[in-house]
Amino acid sequence: MKRLNKKALLVSAVLVLCIILPLVAPTEYFIRVSIICGFYVILAVSLNLLSGVAGQISLGHIAFYGIGAYTSALLSLKLHIPFLLCFLAAGLMAGLIGFFIAVPSLRLSGGYLAVITIGFAEVIRLILLNWMGLTRGPMGLVNIPSAGIFGFEMDSNKRFYFFVLAICLLVIKLIRNIVNSNFGRKLKAIRDDELAAEAMGINIYKSKIITFTIVSAIAGLAGSMYAHLMLYIDPSSFISNESMIILSMVVLGGMGNIGGSIAAAILLTALPELLRGFANYRMLCYGLALVVLMLMKTIDKDELKDRLQSMWKRQAKQ
Repeated sequence: MKRLNKKALLVSAVLVLCIILPLVAPTEYFIRVSIICGFYVILAVSLNLLSGVAGQISLGHIAFYGIGAYTSALLSLKLHIPFLLCFLAAGLMAGLIGFFIAVPSLRLSGGYLAVITIGFAEVIRLILLNWMGLTRGPMGLVNIPSAGIFGFEMDSNKRFYFFVLAICLLVIKLIRNIVNSNFGRKLKAIRDDELAAEAMGINIYKSKIITFTIVSAIAGLAGSMYAHLMLYIDPSSFISNESMIILSMVVLGGMGNIGGSIAAAILLTALPELLRGFANYRMLCYGLALVVLMLMKTIDKDELKDRLQSMWKRQAKQ
């Protein structure tokens, strides 16, 4: 009971901090980085459902992020459709493409699925780069309209921050409910042992397709928000390396651990910005920090404590 109270208290404190953060933020840049953190929280939490809970490794998550961004931007620019409809259409398009990719590819698993998804991400990047008539290729899409819902324009970082925060909370709640549902227990059974799960009557193939479609649609929603925040997008924002970073967030936070994915997404998004002052060594510091964090996660704390005590005793004897 005390553990539950502590957890509820921690969640409440974090939520209050998130609400007051833009009100006490020192600069607009700080709020902007916080919004980007929100995008990666959505991406990491959604991918955790597929890779952490269902055990299906995907390296193409960034492709659906890009599909959502371009879908929303093009509908807004070409057809002047309101943001809310563009937002929903981005999720629908990403989910639909995710479904058609899942149907043939999810008959495979493990390394084969990873290869297919990273290949798909590269195909999407090349389409965005070379379809000049639609995407303008490397020049990107410019003058994307800012977001607005029912006449409320999100034309400032603070307003957009609260919208992203609301979507983050909805996505986290959705993923948590799925994980704790009967369907979520099926996904965990598939992750642990597919043969045993199939023997218990679980439709493995169908469950994988549903999961892949859901996480693809959520990534598309994040992409829509990204496009209407930046007001400019180009293919360089959706390269395959970004999928590796998102998967790193899932692994670092703990496979199947939603709270861990949130913390890791914020940390790995904010860390490069904190190191921006060390321009020549920024990526080196980022890589070293990631390795250290991974090692800290894998080290047994009790074993480390015993080793330190043994070293201290040996030093004392000497």
